[in-house]
Amino acid sequence: MIDASLSLRGQAKRGIVRQVQAVFNDRTRGERPVERSDDALFAPDSVIWRVHGDVTSMMIGGVAALLLQMLHPAVLAGVWDHSNFRTDMMGRLRRTARFIAVTTYGDRGDALTSIAKVRHVHGHIGGTLADGSAYAADDPALLSWVHVCEAWCFLAAWQRYGNRRLSAADEDRYFADFASIGVALGVDPVPRDKAEAVGVIEAMRPLLAVDDRTREVARLVLGHKPANPLTMPVQQVTMQAAVDLLPDWARRMHGLPASPLLMRPLVDTAAVGLATTLRWAFAR
Repeated sequence: MIDASLSLRGQAKRGIVRQVQAVFNDRTRGERPVERSDDALFAPDSVIWRVHGDVTSMMIGGVAALLLQMLHPAVLAGVWDHSNFRTDMMGRLRRTARFIAVTTYGDRGDALTSIAKVRHVHGHIGGTLADGSAYAADDPALLSWVHVCEAWCFLAAWQRYGNRRLSAADEDRYFADFASIGVALGVDPVPRDKAEAVGVIEAMRPLLAVDDRTREVARLVLGHKPANPLTMPVQQVTMQAAVDLLPDWARRMHGLPASPLLMRPLVDTAAVGLATTLRWAFAR
């Protein structure tokens, strides 16, 4: 009886792991999960390894980061003009997740190659905004906004849904870790602690705006239908948790409702339950 129970638990774990790996790895392109390397850019005991290793908080933080990034007209234009996000929103999210995984955990050579590829792509993306001004994806200040949105949202998601909150000192260490990736990508300014991240966000706020295209991107992100209908409840929890994670001012700009006060504990409880389940499934 005990052996049968252990077997069922093992099957359940493997099933969950396979589903999650399918979300983050495009099997049609032969992608496999990123292996943790002894020669990664960061040490196994680094704060960035801890934060980026939590699947649920990274999913929630990743969606929140994308919603925050799209408030910058030039970031929005780059996505609108130069990507197939309308037909492959999951592909965009998957590529971002894979870049984070490779640069955090992958072999140093693979991480540097991935960074070089992103810089090469950015060098060919640019255009003109509605007001006639030019934009370029490799603009250091624009990269700074993209970078700080990711760092801020990944950390905020961990602090809300991770299994152990970080101290203020560890929060600063996380920004310092992530800064090294930003520097390699050409980010400037690059925040190296939480206070500097707050400064970058506040300095950028006067440039942020919302139009019909912003609202369409948000609708496509939040309304994306999972390939497996059985995972719809998980997706709904993830998306609402991401909206709740946004700063109040950003949520108001998007016109997105936060969870009602009576519902917010239920959303948080569901997200924490999902995180706990995935940690159990991925535990070695």
